[in-house]
Amino acid sequence: MAIEARIRELGARHQNLEKAITDEVKRPSSDSLRLHDLKRKKLKLKEEMDVLRGARAN
Repeated sequence: MAIEARIRELGARHQNLEKAITDEVKRPSSDSLRLHDLKRKKLKLKEEMDVLRGARAN
């Protein structure tokens, strides 16, 4: 069950980053470096969730 809880936590953080990315893109003068950093963090979370899902399946 600890893996499931971790996946849910990461999923929530992933959603928060998605919202932050959307908000940043909507800004008139969005910061490309911030946007790049947010996307990198979001991808890292997705990769971690995929690893945990793989471990859960075994």
